[in-house]
Formats: sequence, C-alpha cells, structure tokens
Amino acid sequence: MNFYFEASEVLNRLDAKEGSIKGILATLPENNRARTTALVIETLKYKSVLSDVIQASKLLTEEKKKITSFNLALVLVHDTLLVNGIQAGDGPIKQAILRHKTRLRSELQRIKIKRGVKSNLELAQTSDDRAAKIPRYVRVNTSMWSTEEAMQFYTKRGFQLQGPFASSKGFEIDEHIPDLLAFNPALQFRDDPSYKTGKIILQDKASCFSAFVLSPPCNDPNAVVIDATAAPGNKTSHLSALMGNKGKLYAFERDKRRFSTLKMMLSKAACRNVEAVNADFLTIDPSHPKYSLATHILLDPSCSGSGIVNRLDYLLEDEVEVVDEDRLNKLAAFQLMIIKHAMKFPRVQRIVYSTCSIHASENEHVVSRALQSDEAKSGSFKLAPRNDVLPKWNRRGQAEGMIGTGDADSLVRCSPGEDGTNGFFVSCFVREPNFVLPQAEPSKKRKADTEEAALEKRKKKPKKKVKTE
Repeated sequence: MNFYFEASEVLNRLDAKEGSIKGILATLPENNRARTTALVIETLKYKSVLSDVIQASKLLTEEKKKITSFNLALVLVHDTLLVNGIQAGDGPIKQAILRHKTRLRSELQRIKIKRGVKSNLELAQTSDDRAAKIPRYVRVNTSMWSTEEAMQFYTKRGFQLQGPFASSKGFEIDEHIPDLLAFNPALQFRDDPSYKTGKIILQDKASCFSAFVLSPPCNDPNAVVIDATAAPGNKTSHLSALMGNKGKLYAFERDKRRFSTLKMMLSKAACRNVEAVNADFLTIDPSHPKYSLATHILLDPSCSGSGIVNRLDYLLEDEVEVVDEDRLNKLAAFQLMIIKHAMKFPRVQRIVYSTCSIHASENEHVVSRALQSDEAKSGSFKLAPRNDVLPKWNRRGQAEGMIGTGDADSLVRCSPGEDGTNGFFVSCFVREPNFVLPQAEPSKKRKADTEEAALEKRKKKPKKKVKTE
C-alpha cells in the first residue's frame, strides 16, 4: 500500500504546483520510480473520468474514515477499474474500495454510454498536438560507449536510418548536436537496457544546446568547469562527456532531495570527473581556491518552464495558462543575480545562460540587463558572436528585447511545435580578448613547500672556493 501513498503524494505536490510532472517524478527513489511514474501518468490521463466516478459513487462520503485523501482514492480506483486490481494486501483501505467495486464499475459504464465510447482507452485525455512533432531524443553517453556502437546496437534491433517519422523503427543522427539520436515520438526507452545502465540519456535536443555551446575544455586534466544549478543532472553528464571525463566539474545543487537525485544520475552515467556540491551557487565565494579556477560556467536556473511541451505536462492543463507577471519578474531578478555572480569569478572565460522559457522577460531582457551591469563592464563581458553559438540554427533572439545592448543574432531560441524541440533559450557571454587573466595564487601549502625547497637548495649549494695567492 505504500506504493499508492507515494503516488498520491506526487499528485498532492502537483496540485500544490511544486513543480512539473517530470521534475517531481525525478525526485522519487530510483528503485520504485518507474512503477510510481506509470501509475501517476495513467491516473492523470483518466483523472476527469475517475473524479466523476468517485463523486457519483459517494466513495469518499461513505468511507471517509478509511480514505481521507482524494488523490489516494484516485490511484486506488484507477487500478480497481482500469488494470488488474489493487496491488496490495487485504488491508482496511483496500477493503473499503472493494466494498464499492460494483458501484464504481456501474458509474464508469454509465459515463462510457453518455460519451458514446466503447473502450476505456477512448476515455483517456489525449496529448498536446505539439508534442507529437517532437522526436524522442536520445543522447549517447560517450563516457560509456561511442555513437557508432550505439547505432550498431539499435540497427541490430531492427531500427533503420530513415528519419524518426518515417516509421515506428525509424531514427536519425541529429544535424546540430553530436552524439544525439532522434527516434519516433511514440517510442519509450524506460525499459531499454542502454537506458537502465546509463549508456543513453533521454534529453530534449534544446536542452543539449547549453553544454554544447559552453564548449568546455576536452581531455584537459587541468580544466575547471562549474554547473551552477545541476539537478537532475542531464546537462552535467553532458558536460562531463564533452570534457572526456577529464579535469574537474563542480556541480552545485542546493536542494537536498534534488541533490540526491543528481548524485544517482552522475553515478549511473559514470561521470568520474564530477564533484557534486550540496550548496547554493550564489553563496560560493568567487575567490575560493578551488572554484576561482573555473574558466567555464553553465547557468540553467529556475524559470517559468513556459517552453516545455513534453508528453506529460499537458495532463495538468485544465485551464488556459495565465501569465503571472509578478512571478516572471521575481524569476528574472534571480536569473540576473546568478549571471552577475558568475561574472565575478576571476578566471571565467565563457558563461552560458539558458532557460526553458519563451518569455522575453526571462530571456532577452535578462541578458540585456546583464550586459549593462557593473560586473559585465568590469569583467569585459560581451555576447559571443553567432559563429560561436550554433551558427546553423535559424531561430535567433528577439531584437526588440535587447534594448540596444547586444546582437540578438548571438542568441538562440527554440519554438515548441515548430523546431522539433521544446521551447528554449540560450545565450553565451565571453570575455573580451584584451582582458588580462589574474595569475592563480599558489596555495599556502604549495607556497610553504616551495620556500622550504628553496632553503634546502641554498643549504646544499657548495660554497665557492676562494683562490689564494
């Protein structure tokens, strides 16, 4: 029965708008995540019908002492009516549902007759039409195998290089992001052995832009890179792979639950060069001996998520979304703060700021204000030219949102339903070429060791013999 309590708690959190379906499901324990995810998603598909059935049967009224949560009733009634029954022992809660089984079935049948449908499947809520235009993207985790090996693996299983929409077994190599494969949108990879072992990462194409544009040093043992807001870890694992698992990648996540998810993800993806840090990036001192050496910083902070058109969030769209200007302004203030903080790191050369938002207030306006900040001016930051930021990608930034501070052509936008991705925004700040990097100061220990070695050398140095007449 704990499984049902866990699923109902996810529904409670969704009702409280604590995050997206995908985000909340990512915080579940790995060992039970797939089962709980399936129940939550299927329950949401039939939520409208199940709610009517529960209300008509007066289940909660007659069993209020046993079933105190509406969402618990939803998941239990779902399994009672639409699958093979409640998967739990005969406890008082299960018995409370079974006492009303006949009535529940009668109410479901009455709804089917009223709506003129013959099967339960016809009662399910259909998906967002835009999601059907987005391929199922699979990023090959090159920390574990090559793209060539991955392609051989899938072709041996009957997949063909003919495009993701040509057939259910069609796929192709993405033209913009290396090591990214596009499959048919209807495909599921949760049970794929490559997914279970971390050899592939399910990640939207637009989400891959951030790490790719940051372009961290590859196979450099001295490289230092920061992922400022790392959980759940898709972009972090991408950065690690791009770095060839060399150097040091610091991944910050302040939330303890999400930090736990991040560590599991990094372990599964075999990210050996990552040090996960359970801390708020904004509290990190830019002059810290370890972190001050960072030359590349990835910023993908909290945003409205208005660009996400995945195969789950449509299940929560009960009404037309109203843009909350106050919330957008608060998010924009936080986003600007994190960019300005990143610009304070003394050796940083490249900063990527991205969001999964379609609003200029979180995108062009934030970038424009960042360019006008004291941090940008003192650090000699500007926007990287288009040639350094996915030059072949056609959809660029909105010029009217830049307020004369930078070239909108340097920015990247993705439009949901039109570009084969979710909605996304990417910008890249770089130092001016004439900026002089501060020399890294040796640590106290290294300095002391150096001084001691010099003293020993002086002691051992033979004295010159003075010639005598």
